[in-house]
Amino acid sequence: MKLCEAFLAQSKSNRSLGSPFTARVLEVLAESFTPGTSLADRLLSWEADDIGPGGASLPLRVLGGLHALVLLGKDRGLTSVYPPAAALSDEQLQSAIQVALQAHEDFLNEWINTAPQTNEVRRSAVMIAAGHYLQARFGLPVETYELGASGGLNLHWDQYALQHPGGQVGAADPALTLMPDWDGDALPRKAPTVIARQGVDLNPLDPSDPDDALRLMAFLWADQPDRMERTRAAMSAAETRVDAGDASAWLEGKLTDLTPGRLHLVYHTVAWQYFPQDTKDRCLTAMRNAGATADTPLARLSMEADDLSGPAGQGAALTLTFWPGEVEVPLGRIDFHGRWIRWAPEQS
Repeated sequence: MKLCEAFLAQSKSNRSLGSPFTARVLEVLAESFTPGTSLADRLLSWEADDIGPGGASLPLRVLGGLHALVLLGKDRGLTSVYPPAAALSDEQLQSAIQVALQAHEDFLNEWINTAPQTNEVRRSAVMIAAGHYLQARFGLPVETYELGASGGLNLHWDQYALQHPGGQVGAADPALTLMPDWDGDALPRKAPTVIARQGVDLNPLDPSDPDDALRLMAFLWADQPDRMERTRAAMSAAETRVDAGDASAWLEGKLTDLTPGRLHLVYHTVAWQYFPQDTKDRCLTAMRNAGATADTPLARLSMEADDLSGPAGQGAALTLTFWPGEVEVPLGRIDFHGRWIRWAPEQS
């Protein structure tokens, strides 16, 4: 994929996810890089098979860097064309972006060293729903393990509430309340009890650290202030620090001695696709070999892209797998940013 094509593909994706402003920015960026500057030369010669949305995500790296400049107040011209500014012409937007790319080349070169990291807090709606489903099924306290946890904001899903047609479920005194468009049956009322939570990421972020908090905010989209408000609320409630490391080695260590009388829940939301195949294989082997029993069950919740996730806009597949027995239960589908949920657990 050529660099221009990667930016245009990301633009299409952003527009479909309700961000017309960043879609325009990405369209401008698609025509902004020609050989001759250190930033352009680096992007044009990036050593990766896939530089687009499903790979190195170069467009989102650059987009996040520009948003960081705005959040830091480093570029008045760029700030003047970013929301909440009134709609501007393509020429005004292009001019401000070109000036920023030239003036802050060193900053942007440093910024793109690491892949985009967000904690899309609305994905916690799936965790709340699955948590209530698991409580009804097992009736056990839960110990959770998140793979690809980033800043750990979705480690605290049990401290959030979910509003759906069956009423509000989740935490009684929530740090925030999620309200996705819900299509499906009402959830069981009884909330699970999370007694331990842990997460791992190759490059974990600490929401209490100003630099890490900036990264979490900058990779959100400037014309979606509701996402930014939710993320700030989640950061204020975050207490658990994410471990740094490879997901497979970490999970192998965590699952060596399961505690009887607890449900052990491994989960990942739009992270599995970024793992090397060896990491995936080792994680699966660790779960299969964990020694789960009827009174020491293990579950895996997956929210990941599948064959239906492409241009049709069918979102991510939701799947639970239980041990012992490796029983797989499709739960439905969810928008990648958690805007809607189609809740349809199959009988097992």
